[in-house]
Amino acid sequence: MVKRFERPAHENDGGHVGALAQKQLPLRPAGPETVQALLAWYGAERRHLPWRYGPRKKADPYRVWLSEIMLQQTTVKAVIPYFEKFVARWPAVTDLAAAPEEAVLQMWAGLGYYSRARNLKKCADAVVREHGGVFPSSEKLLLTLPGIGPYTAAAIAAIAFGEKATPVDGNVERVVSRLFAVRTPLPLAKPEIKRLAATLTPPRRAGDFAQAMMDLGSEICTPKRPSCLMCPLQQDCAANAHGDADMLPLKLPKGVRPTRKGIAFVILREDGAVLLRKRADAGLLGAMLEIPSTPWGETLPTRKEAIRSAPVSASWWPVPGEVVHVFTHFRLEMTVYRALVREDVSLNLWAGAEQCRWVHRRDLHAQALPSVMKKIIAHGLSES
Repeated sequence: MVKRFERPAHENDGGHVGALAQKQLPLRPAGPETVQALLAWYGAERRHLPWRYGPRKKADPYRVWLSEIMLQQTTVKAVIPYFEKFVARWPAVTDLAAAPEEAVLQMWAGLGYYSRARNLKKCADAVVREHGGVFPSSEKLLLTLPGIGPYTAAAIAAIAFGEKATPVDGNVERVVSRLFAVRTPLPLAKPEIKRLAATLTPPRRAGDFAQAMMDLGSEICTPKRPSCLMCPLQQDCAANAHGDADMLPLKLPKGVRPTRKGIAFVILREDGAVLLRKRADAGLLGAMLEIPSTPWGETLPTRKEAIRSAPVSASWWPVPGEVVHVFTHFRLEMTVYRALVREDVSLNLWAGAEQCRWVHRRDLHAQALPSVMKKIIAHGLSES
């Protein structure tokens, strides 16, 4: 059960904290007492997560790193089953470094943002090759590893090694914006929020503090309808004192997400195999498997143009409806053509035969297929 951690009223307020006090400036600015109240709350109310150790307990750098990479732009709920599968198969960074990249991509399939998986493997290789299988403890050295940026380096340094570092994710941004009533909109406010968060980071228990801030943002100081009455930091929150916590942080308007279109070719062989193709290593969905398609552009190719670029010569049937998938920077709308071909079918010269493979439909679940390709396959085979 969530508890509210009470603190004595400020000596100058005479103990009178009522409706009028909520409209005044905070009783004291956020500082060391704020940190102590937060850590006390964290000790009682922290989330129990498979990569997390209890307060004042030493964490495993490998599990901290793995969880932080997985949690980038992904929810905790979605990450937990992937994390548990990864550590069951590769319990240490040396095990992950010894794994083939394709196996890592297969295990990652469905989690999205696939450059993270490729960098995960590169980082494991670098830790083993350059650091003897032991993660470096400093932010500076962590930043030299593939796939580790400023936030992740600070999170690993603080949580895994107890270094005085300040990781600032979306939850921390929100908490700090409200604590200090930051009026500059995001993303312009990021440097100011980082500076303010650093003023609170304690020299000891920096990892507990970072995780407490994350938990507070996730459980109490939520984007909409924050539970201010349950918050252990209510007494020090400038936004709460002004009555506008739910308005912060301010954000600049988002631009319109463009739409791209294409035609995908779902080819089913008479023996039940489906044609897949490996994408280029660099770029979106790099090194993942795909259903062959036309390039994704602003307009949909004509049927004649599309069939001209099909990977095999066949009788193509357009599947009714379309597949829609939303990426971070654009919306994808795919039309699907389907064909049934003989087992001795030949690929057209431009299909990139060396990157193609036939996979029986019963084995598709074990392939490194991103979510959008799983949607296309399901749509293309829905009536076969």
